[in-house]
Amino acid sequence: MSLVFAAITPHPPVLIPSIGKDNIKQIEKTKLAMERLEKDLYASKPDILVVISPHGDIKPDAFTINVCENYEVGFEDFGDFSTKLNIRGEMVLISMNTEKIASKVPLNIISEPKLDHGAGIPLYYLSQHLEKPSIIPVGFSLLDNVAHFEFGKALKELIMDTDKRIAVIASGDMSHCLTESAPAPYNSAGKEFDEKIIKLLEGSDHQGIVNIDPQLVKKASECGLRSILILLGILNNVNCKAEIISYEAPFGVGYLVANFKLE
Repeated sequence: MSLVFAAITPHPPVLIPSIGKDNIKQIEKTKLAMERLEKDLYASKPDILVVISPHGDIKPDAFTINVCENYEVGFEDFGDFSTKLNIRGEMVLISMNTEKIASKVPLNIISEPKLDHGAGIPLYYLSQHLEKPSIIPVGFSLLDNVAHFEFGKALKELIMDTDKRIAVIASGDMSHCLTESAPAPYNSAGKEFDEKIIKLLEGSDHQGIVNIDPQLVKKASECGLRSILILLGILNNVNCKAEIISYEAPFGVGYLVANFKLE
């Protein structure tokens, strides 16, 4: 199998030094965890990065794969007009497998060269020292948990059919309602959701995440569960163990960094 790396990352814009400035000190644990993750990714020598983001072109009833020859990352929406990344797209692997994936799950192919911050922030931290990686940006849908898990399993077949070394990055923040000053109204379900996801990951109970209470998910105002479900579908029947590198929530949003140790 060609899967060499799998991880969960957050995507707070404050992680970008020119945006966060002094506030970046408040998420020092997350920053250090991302830097550690970058070293692990670099050591895995990936050829292709599959990046799952919650903030791309979301279709209610279909998953999305973004296919372009080249992508650009920028953070103008957050007042940063100087930080830029340019990354080439992976064309061959997708063109050879689109019909195969679409036969298993509803699939929408788009071509959007500008990546959203859900993909851009992890790539800023994780890709800069890699030698000419190519990427496949993936977006989720509003379908149920099982559908996202099945989409991941379909992507796994693509990964298994290539001799390329592939890394998968599931970008997503946890609950957005952990404090009174959080982006979403405070709800105690936020803490319960985050703790439950971390416990299930540590226990390798992937089916428990698929079966998590939908009402708890709704109350938590999260944006990362579907990304995680797709990743878990890719990891289906793969011997691995999740290492929780860091978790913190200084701004009322849960930031989780996890690395799956592949065996």
